[in-house]
Amino acid sequence: MNKALSGMRKAQKREMLPAIDLFPQVEYSRRKIDAAVFGPRAYSTNMAAMQKRYFHSQDLPDVTFKPLTTAQSLAVAGYNFGNLAKPQIFNSSRLQAGLVLRVAEGVWINPLTDVNGNVVRDEKELEQRLSKTNRVNGIYLLEGDTSFVPSASFEKEVQEHEKFLEGGLARGLVHTADKKATTLSLIANKDEYPNGVDVWGFDSVGRPILNVVRLGSYWGLGGDRLYVVGDWDEGNIGYAFGVLESGEASAQKN
Repeated sequence: MNKALSGMRKAQKREMLPAIDLFPQVEYSRRKIDAAVFGPRAYSTNMAAMQKRYFHSQDLPDVTFKPLTTAQSLAVAGYNFGNLAKPQIFNSSRLQAGLVLRVAEGVWINPLTDVNGNVVRDEKELEQRLSKTNRVNGIYLLEGDTSFVPSASFEKEVQEHEKFLEGGLARGLVHTADKKATTLSLIANKDEYPNGVDVWGFDSVGRPILNVVRLGSYWGLGGDRLYVVGDWDEGNIGYAFGVLESGEASAQKN
């Protein structure tokens, strides 16, 4: 068996619905995540594929999926990273971790949505929401894994792993009030990427711009490095994680 796939929970065969494998179940915020990977396709195509019906097993005979937040996606990717997500996703393509909204003052991660599910782009409304939120260690943490990361809270370009993990961007991606994005250290570390982390595509913009944040392996000049990019439009291809939406095993409490 391919070592990269040795930890996967393989689907049983069935003719009626497409079979889908599941990543190992991981815990996030005291709940268990059953996730599958979709791609490599455009982000919108991956989102559409999640809504289709699939078969995994007799226990999960008819399931659909919905997108994960960046924090959830990175929790799934970090599990047995060197044998699963790294060779299957990061080395061959890149991970579409989730949506970000870039504004003049910084970056909204898993941005706010209205009652219809549309991303809020009105800057006055966004400012009002921030005015009601306390800043924690330099960043703002809202409900639903939404974070606002001021530009001054993190560094761009190539940096050491610790500098990245202690920066506002990494902490906002995993939605933590701690001073370090510890869960991301399963991915951003010297064993996996000896030459550090390269952060780009998070520059200030004149108007709110919605993008997909992506992470991948860089093998060019000075390579063997993790890259984290924020200015990727949804038309570029990559992989995205979807969480099991139907079936009893979906996000069960301990």
